[in-house]
Amino acid sequence: MTEPRNAGDLSVFTTVLQRDLRIAMRQKSDVLMSLVFFVIVASLFPLAIGPETALLQRIAPGILWVGALLAAVLSLQRMFASDHADGSLEQMLLSPTPLYVTVVAKTLGHWLLAGLPLVLVGPVLGLQFNLDGRGLMLLTASLLLGTPVLSLVGSVGAALTLGVRGGGVLLALLILPLYVPVLIFGAGAVEADAAGLDASGHLLLLGAMFVLGAFFAPWATTAALRISLE
Repeated sequence: MTEPRNAGDLSVFTTVLQRDLRIAMRQKSDVLMSLVFFVIVASLFPLAIGPETALLQRIAPGILWVGALLAAVLSLQRMFASDHADGSLEQMLLSPTPLYVTVVAKTLGHWLLAGLPLVLVGPVLGLQFNLDGRGLMLLTASLLLGTPVLSLVGSVGAALTLGVRGGGVLLALLILPLYVPVLIFGAGAVEADAAGLDASGHLLLLGAMFVLGAFFAPWATTAALRISLE
């Protein structure tokens, strides 16, 4: 009995993930909005500050991570909103497949659409700040570990504010304080290396947050969705 159920859960997981990706490809403007915001924010600072190399290198990690964090927040509200609006989220809740499976699929879909592009574009934007090769590698590693945490923690806030009037503002107020540790250790990895210190501690802490988030966040999001849909 267990194997068919697990096979069915995997099928639902794949179906939900593919569905979210297909919908996103039809609404490319929503997907590109966060990425364009990240590019604009990161590009304005070198233009405003000027070509002073030492200063740009010093502020680069913080600016790039703040831009990535805010871009992730912009995309969170649509994680469950469209399914809630057309009633499919209620059908997912009533289906025999655990809602947890759907939550994991939608969180992964959010990261693929909103987090992975930031990981890929981040090093390119880092060139504007004259980061060296090692700095760019550490920036990529920190984004690769940190952006999934943003999606995992953000999914809890998106579920809690689902259907709430003015939910976007409330979502930002709920989530931004929880993002601070990711911001500190993500930017701190690059800053530590630039100062001649070992950056592995920051990356390990980001990895620990990712593991904890991957374990606890989907359960919390599932509970929050059940509360929001009641």
